[in-house]
Amino acid sequence: MQAGLVILCLGYVLSQFFRAFLAVLTADLNRDIGATPEDLAFASGLWFLTFAAMQLPVGWALDKIGPRRTAAVLLLLGGAGGAGLFSFATAPIHASLAMVLIGIGCSPVLMASYYKFAREYPPAKFATLAALMLGVGSVGNLVASYPTALAVEWFGWRGTLAGLAAVSAAVAIGIWFTVQDPEKVESEEKGSLIDLLKEPALWAILPLMLVAYAPSAAIRGLWAGPYLRDVYALDTVQIGQATLIMGAAMILGTFVYGPLDRILGTRKWVILGGNVLGVGSLAVLCLWIDLGVWTSVALLSVVGFLGATFPVIMAHGRAFVPSHLVGRGVTLLNLFGIGGVGIMQFASGRIHETMSGSDPSAPYIAIFAFFAITLAVGCVIYVFSRDSMD
Repeated sequence: MQAGLVILCLGYVLSQFFRAFLAVLTADLNRDIGATPEDLAFASGLWFLTFAAMQLPVGWALDKIGPRRTAAVLLLLGGAGGAGLFSFATAPIHASLAMVLIGIGCSPVLMASYYKFAREYPPAKFATLAALMLGVGSVGNLVASYPTALAVEWFGWRGTLAGLAAVSAAVAIGIWFTVQDPEKVESEEKGSLIDLLKEPALWAILPLMLVAYAPSAAIRGLWAGPYLRDVYALDTVQIGQATLIMGAAMILGTFVYGPLDRILGTRKWVILGGNVLGVGSLAVLCLWIDLGVWTSVALLSVVGFLGATFPVIMAHGRAFVPSHLVGRGVTLLNLFGIGGVGIMQFASGRIHETMSGSDPSAPYIAIFAFFAITLAVGCVIYVFSRDSMD
């Protein structure tokens, strides 16, 4: 494993952290800057939508400039700068602006590693390598749970964010000095995003990519915190422990899904089977919304485990992308995957606001049902996709 890929993995640890840490800070941000769950859903949605919008220029930059400069510069300016701004927040709008900057900073890190996998390794290994990077990088998801709750108790949330700004800057500098750009593809073929969108095989894959990652990412990244606080009255440390379990399940799911396409000889049916079961787990969570705290944590973990199909869907779509458009191809897929989370965070924030009332569980039944329905629609469209194996 190249040193550059190791540092990129550290950058992805930060990316996973920043998409998930708000769940643990729910009570602290409400107390100190008056941020409501709707405010945090808006800030989280901005992170995901900014991240998604950046995939188009990042894809161009990977193909034209290379992963080293693309990832290092954006992570330094956006990741470190955004975390520093967040540490000085005094109102919800400051947190939202900081999340926009952090979204810009995190946007190239995973795709830089995927670009190197696609250019430097055999195509048949792409899904496994993508899942490995995703799984190891998801340690950030774990750090954003109980360890963050402890750090907030020891240093305060402002001190914790200031420390993360310094770590982000150090990782960005490490990427600049260790990552090696692959050799450019010598091809007379020209291509653009429009050429990718002309590929019919992608149109049955992109809708599922839009909704498959959203339930686990949105719940782990935000809604697990308010849900466990409002329904079961858990405190910050207890919420940190619960989200730690869910984050571990998401990592385990990533490692389980990674090699399944080669073991079973199919990508389509691995992806479809996992997401259909995900619809079922969300439905059960709606039915058993307040049955007991450990039942809820277990169901949240099942949702996280089953929702880890992201790298296999990425590999499925990657198989239909020509080599000279790899950068723009993987970032287009990532745009849908991450953009879907942002859209659904905005929608879920409105659902929470509308359904809030005397019954503390009602908003979360509505949110989880919304996730289940959209995921089911994505599965129906995906049935018509063409399988791909390298």
